[in-house]
Amino acid sequence: MFVQTEITPNPNSLKFLPGKNVSNKGSFEITQKDQTNNELVKNLLSINGVEGIFLGKDFISINKYDHTSWDEIKHIVISLINDFYSSGKECVVENTLIENNENLKDIEKKIVRILDEKIRPAVAKDGGDIKFKEFKDGIVKVQLQGSCSGCPSSTMTLKQGVQNLLCHYLPEVKKVEAL
Repeated sequence: MFVQTEITPNPNSLKFLPGKNVSNKGSFEITQKDQTNNELVKNLLSINGVEGIFLGKDFISINKYDHTSWDEIKHIVISLINDFYSSGKECVVENTLIENNENLKDIEKKIVRILDEKIRPAVAKDGGDIKFKEFKDGIVKVQLQGSCSGCPSSTMTLKQGVQNLLCHYLPEVKKVEAL
């Protein structure tokens, strides 16, 4: 098996592509070992210098601390991913909670639909995700995850990308903020 890597706009995040499914049940971020029972995720979080992990459909984004060099940890990450899949496992995550959007207001459902269809695919290419959190008084609050979390260009992405797109389609939206 050959695990490929891709750089992201965030210098402290690297996208690992195992060439296999990573998550069959959506994407999510894990920053502490006690948040999961998954063997691979726990091992990755145990690497000195790793700050967090983001699991997408077919990739794993690793966020590292500023003071850690990719040269120090990249080969360890690749080795752990190879060992995981070599043991016969087909997927890192096969079940998790699905987000419940049933209780959202109509405007919130429209915001989520635009995020899902037009924005999430673009941020996934960079190893991250964006989650809707709240809409109140014309302000949309979102959570950036994976490579997008702490990325130097995330403010520009929010303002020039997400905010402009949501304001274009939904006049009720005046501003977008990250939590």
